Amino acid sequence: MSVDLITQIMADAMYTVLITALPPLLISMIVGLVVSIFQTVTSIQEQTLTFVPKLLAIFLVLMIGGSWMLNNMISFMENLWADFSLYIH
Repeated sequence: MSVDLITQIMADAMYTVLITALPPLLISMIVGLVVSIFQTVTSIQEQTLTFVPKLLAIFLVLMIGGSWMLNNMISFMENLWADFSLYIH
């Protein structure tokens, strides 16, 4: 197993993690920004006001995009296991 092959596997793994984690993180950031702007405008400084909308938004994103995220991870693992014979030499 060469260093180039290990580097390629790690790059593919990092790309898969990034693409899979990006939708929930991006939605969480957007909802947090909107709630922060709302809190600033209304002078409401309640801690749970930021937590609950983020939780609901992430739950909604996982319900909508969960199958895509799972298929993305399964595809990566299938490619990894399909090339297993290359890794042991």
